[in-house]
Amino acid sequence: MALKDYEIVMVFSLSKGEEAVNALKTKFTDLISKNGTLGEVEEWGKKKLAYAINYETDGYYVLINFSSEESFPAELDRVINITDGVLRSLIVAKGE
Repeated sequence: MALKDYEIVMVFSLSKGEEAVNALKTKFTDLISKNGTLGEVEEWGKKKLAYAINYETDGYYVLINFSSEESFPAELDRVINITDGVLRSLIVAKGE
């Protein structure tokens, strides 16, 4: 099957500290590596949110580029939605 290029932006909660952010980042980069090809990982760091999410006004932003089969982003999104500590995420297919 052909691989497609994707990018995902995730906003992590800072309420549990930096170790929790690093654990989440590692969890998702490992998951992507097992199911596709991990590309560039850009850490945008701590930024002010446009509006409060779950009473939090700051979030830790991470952008990950990856290639995978077309079925994987749906599974990745499912895992993100059941993971505590992820405030928001967006997966986009590149080149469309």
